[in-house]
Amino acid sequence: MPIAITQDPVASVGLAQPPAQPLRAARPSKRKRTADATPTLAVPEQPRPAAAESKPSLRVPFLRPSPPRLSELTEGLVAIEASGVFSNYGPMNCRLEEGVLTRIFKSPGECLTVCNATIGLMLAIKQAVGWQPRGRYALMPSFTFAATAHAALWCGLTPLLCDIDPDTWLPDADAEQAMIERHGDAIAVILPNATFGNCLDLARYDRISTAHGIPVVIDAAASLGSVGADGRAFGAGCAHPLVFSMHATKSFATAEAGLIYSADAGRIATLRMMGNFGFGEPRTATMPGLNSKLGEVSALLGLAKLDEFERITLHRQAIYALYRQLLPEFEFQHLTGARTAHQFVPVLLPANLAGRVPEVVAALAEQGIGAGRYFVPHLAEQSFFQASCIVDALPATIATSRRILSLPLSDSITPADIDLVCSAMRRACRKVADAQAHTPRPMVLST
Repeated sequence: MPIAITQDPVASVGLAQPPAQPLRAARPSKRKRTADATPTLAVPEQPRPAAAESKPSLRVPFLRPSPPRLSELTEGLVAIEASGVFSNYGPMNCRLEEGVLTRIFKSPGECLTVCNATIGLMLAIKQAVGWQPRGRYALMPSFTFAATAHAALWCGLTPLLCDIDPDTWLPDADAEQAMIERHGDAIAVILPNATFGNCLDLARYDRISTAHGIPVVIDAAASLGSVGADGRAFGAGCAHPLVFSMHATKSFATAEAGLIYSADAGRIATLRMMGNFGFGEPRTATMPGLNSKLGEVSALLGLAKLDEFERITLHRQAIYALYRQLLPEFEFQHLTGARTAHQFVPVLLPANLAGRVPEVVAALAEQGIGAGRYFVPHLAEQSFFQASCIVDALPATIATSRRILSLPLSDSITPADIDLVCSAMRRACRKVADAQAHTPRPMVLST
């Protein structure tokens, strides 16, 4: 049963079941792509110089973290010192939670700050499944970040890894349904990932949860600022907990922070107590707990980012649209919402370059262009998860992973930078394709 606020403390404790041995099964996939809206390009008012993480040799670095500058927030720092409150859901945290709720979600519910999104996932999963879950599995896509699987494992659950849709790169509905039918009540929680900020069909997950009695926790790490097809903030009005990241590399960049939103205020109240050592009564643990609290200085960074976030999100959306305009021959993710909070620009290389992504990344670097690969290797390709997860057939995941590459995006990137990147991208692909065409093939002797 999920953990909820009660007058009685947790009376008993039990150890989680050990992970099951990996199994294997099979299934297929499909879908047609549709066009995405193109926003108006907005150049940022005050470009920031490259952060220390960026390689100085790169003309256009892959990521250029832009958290607010503490040196410009001295008034807020003085206020924190004057208050004498540096943590424990202090004034800055309260203002940030309220600000995100009213300015981003604009919907009933509550927000809870956490020290990072991984801890937020652990909290939300444990609250959803209870101290002694009815099942032992957490259903999630293999095409996601390691934190999703780690959070489930730390909660004593074994990840069930399913395939993705080949166009949206979101969890494939048929693959999820097949896993639910196969494992039934053994599934303790469903953990879909809103891949690269793309909007999940939350109504579908609500129907699945109701029909099968399985709780849902949304890994929305890169989705803060995304807007659904209905024009509302992604997750607004959803009772299932959504866990967002505010890491320095995200579009809502602070330093290290996270946020949980739910339309269920009682759920957030419980999570708040769980995140404060499970103290449901003064200095008394009445439920499972850990320390997830966000410090006041980090909350101050969040407040400063909130003030500029709408402009940043619109700029990133416009830059993404420019990439699509300048690279029409490449395949991009099919976006399901009205707006996506882009962290970077993922794109699929031509099919003839499948498996040659590292060479294209190297060819870009030679031209001074940074590039990355997310989520590669996917979970089922990582040794620890191979030994601790159950893996379904993953044709779309494997095919996508062999071709995906992420291009630069930042708060300060300009249209001129994008033109440079796109030209370099074509040259890099041409170079790798030419090298492939001139590579001698091994002679096969007939017998």
